[in-house]
Amino acid sequence: MKDVKLLTPVVAPSAPFLIAPDDKILLMGSCFTEHIGTRLMQSGFVTMSNPYGITYNPLSMADAMLRGLDCKELEETDLVQRDGLWHSWHHHGAFSHADKSECLTACHESLVRFHAFLDGCDVVMLTFGSAWHYCLATSGMVVNNCHKVPSSSFTKQMASVDQTVTAWMPVMKRLLAMGKRVVLTVSPVRHGAYGAHGNQVGKAVLLLAIDQLLAAFADEGSRLYYFPAYEIMMDELRDYRFYADDMLHPSSLAVEIIWRRFQSALMSQQTADACDLREQELRRSAHRPIHSSGNP
Repeated sequence: MKDVKLLTPVVAPSAPFLIAPDDKILLMGSCFTEHIGTRLMQSGFVTMSNPYGITYNPLSMADAMLRGLDCKELEETDLVQRDGLWHSWHHHGAFSHADKSECLTACHESLVRFHAFLDGCDVVMLTFGSAWHYCLATSGMVVNNCHKVPSSSFTKQMASVDQTVTAWMPVMKRLLAMGKRVVLTVSPVRHGAYGAHGNQVGKAVLLLAIDQLLAAFADEGSRLYYFPAYEIMMDELRDYRFYADDMLHPSSLAVEIIWRRFQSALMSQQTADACDLREQELRRSAHRPIHSSGNP
């Protein structure tokens, strides 16, 4: 009797390098970055995740990386005042402040920490979320966060493959010249705001751009790897039981499955086992007994 297949397995090839327990890992990108970053941190790795806050589009990500590499401070033109607070167009709202100088100081302090960590880290993991992004209507500057400013202040655009590759070529050159190992991936989170077709077109741009970057740096293949998180979610875990209640984000089960595949592709069995043991210890330490020890 022929076996019934309920899944279409997606092969995540082994990476040309492995992540070691003492590696320092920088992660940047969409909200899926937070999932992997949290699991790495819980597994005992030294990590820094999204120093500017979650970053979805590849152009803002490239700008953030260049600012981190050069330790380039913000200028007042990078700020906007809204609802009594000053916000950075490049940062999450956690950096906002009623005082302009305090907002700039918070952004600068984060930049200094980012620059130092980036300089000393071993692995950089980049998760592109969507090619769609927003630009200021007045200047054309790409913003990472709209901070609830009226939509009339922006134009919605989709980065082209050439734009994305052009933005990332100098960043990749510098990272690889510094000896970094780089993991590229596309977020499996669907962006419903752009519609089903718009989401797929945006993801397609990212996939094609990454393909061109991998080809451009083929000589550095031993330190460059594409992890197929998007493909695993779309092709292997396409049943809605693998989605959260919004039907756009991966469920906790899907995140667990992708995390296991990430371990298999980028870690030795010994490192993966150590990760699991560390996570078990954290869960046990987080468990608080109802009764004091020795009391019924």
